[in-house]
Amino acid sequence: MIDFNELITNYVKREIKEKTPGRYYPSEAGNCIRKVYYSYKQPKEVGMELLKIFEAGNILHEFIVNVLESEKNPDIELIEKESPFQLKVDDMIISGRVDDIVILKINNKIYLVEVKSTKSLQYTREPSEMHLTQLQIYMHAKEIHRGIIIYLEKNTLQSKTFEVKYDEEHYNKIVLRLKDLDKHIKENKLPIPEARIKSKMTWMCRNCQYREECFNDTPKL
Repeated sequence: MIDFNELITNYVKREIKEKTPGRYYPSEAGNCIRKVYYSYKQPKEVGMELLKIFEAGNILHEFIVNVLESEKNPDIELIEKESPFQLKVDDMIISGRVDDIVILKINNKIYLVEVKSTKSLQYTREPSEMHLTQLQIYMHAKEIHRGIIIYLEKNTLQSKTFEVKYDEEHYNKIVLRLKDLDKHIKENKLPIPEARIKSKMTWMCRNCQYREECFNDTPKL
């Protein structure tokens, strides 16, 4: 018999890749600054369970693309479904291939659309700060100032949609945050354990792969 679980594990497994200080990704901008610091200084393999969750999200994103491209939805025009970008900010580069972003034309208006899968929509009342942060970077980079975040429930394919406007002040704060991260990394200076001290971020600690290192470095707050 084939062990299909093993086949899936082999397929989604990734090698550890060292990151280059000075080059940052939108997903890092809204994450715990200490966790991101560790990921540059002590790169680790991503856990297999999390990799499989990411892959399931990629599959659902492809489903959304098929929905948007379908001739059954003639009022929507899919303009772009993979959107690489690179921003030069002083001596930093913010870059990425925007896998979960598509660009749509709706009623002759262009929207940058971020698709996120979720286990449940029950408590989804507004977009998460992390996703808003990513979208602000994407909108700035692509010079598209209308955005949409779609949350898609994995088990039911039900969704919730939120419209987001580009906010230059928000974007500038994100840049300052990345500059702060960049300074800590280049000076080998451990940042604050952000997710442990900010109530809206404490959920990040639960499955953090650097939890042990964080508590060892700062046992008490």
